[in-house]
Amino acid sequence: MAGNSQRRGAMRKGAKKKGASVGSGGQRKASLEGKGPTPKATERGHHPAAKKARRIAKDAPRTRASSKAGSKTASKATGDVVIGRNSVVEALRARIPATALYLQVRSDPDDRWRESISLAREQGIPIFEGSRTDLDALAHLGLHQGLVLAVPEYEYAHLDDVATGNLLVMLDGITDTHNVGAIARSAAAFGAAGLVLPSRRSAGITASAWKASAGALSRLPVARVTNLRVALEELHTEGWMSIGLDAGATLSFADIDQDVITDKVVIVIGSEGEGISRLLAQTCDFLVRIPMVHEQESLNASVAAGIALNSVFSRR
Repeated sequence: MAGNSQRRGAMRKGAKKKGASVGSGGQRKASLEGKGPTPKATERGHHPAAKKARRIAKDAPRTRASSKAGSKTASKATGDVVIGRNSVVEALRARIPATALYLQVRSDPDDRWRESISLAREQGIPIFEGSRTDLDALAHLGLHQGLVLAVPEYEYAHLDDVATGNLLVMLDGITDTHNVGAIARSAAAFGAAGLVLPSRRSAGITASAWKASAGALSRLPVARVTNLRVALEELHTEGWMSIGLDAGATLSFADIDQDVITDKVVIVIGSEGEGISRLLAQTCDFLVRIPMVHEQESLNASVAAGIALNSVFSRR
């Protein structure tokens, strides 16, 4: 009955309480010990990050090298890639440097496919086979049509290495890799010793630039500098003269003295929209324009470079 303190077991004897009266006496020590640092998210089996890591590892490219004896695992492609049958065969025709040609297994071959394999074998480029998933990963999900050509990262020269002849081309703010390649092609054709590019806000030497250069980049060194104005001033101290292209200039190449044209000359070319930066233009010895019909839009950078280089070449 509720409140009946006389029933058996209802009262404790003396003042003794149930359980420990002061602390646990070490009986619960094990349960109080730390379990160490928290594992990384990728190491915790049910964490979303761990599941994602397992999916990535499962989907990673596992390419196979084609050979009569069987297949072996190919090394992972690094650097840039050229994708698509037309682009790959044109790049191989231009003999751009490549580290590997990747083929999709069970893909429908055509003339471009067969020519790509033939050119790769002729140039000593390793050929690997992989699944469509493998090539999708190598092509960064681009439309590769079963062909991916791996191109190594370009090794830039030092400024001193390109300043060896008597004609240089300096590019300011050219962000289109195709333009860089086309300018390199013109520079090589008209006897330039090299190109000078800035390390920021400029296109670099990629597979697209190699392709547009039609092989000229294999003969023409390219230097990359931190600051174009500082580099130009350094060239000035070495006896170089500089001529910048500026649509608003009053001089043309015909107005430059012959002694300047036949000396060591740096031609500075800016982007089609912005032109040469203000500080770099102020550093140039001469600013010249390319004569055109009035009210005509500015020329593409690679076209302007070709005209300027030809103007110097024809005066020499």
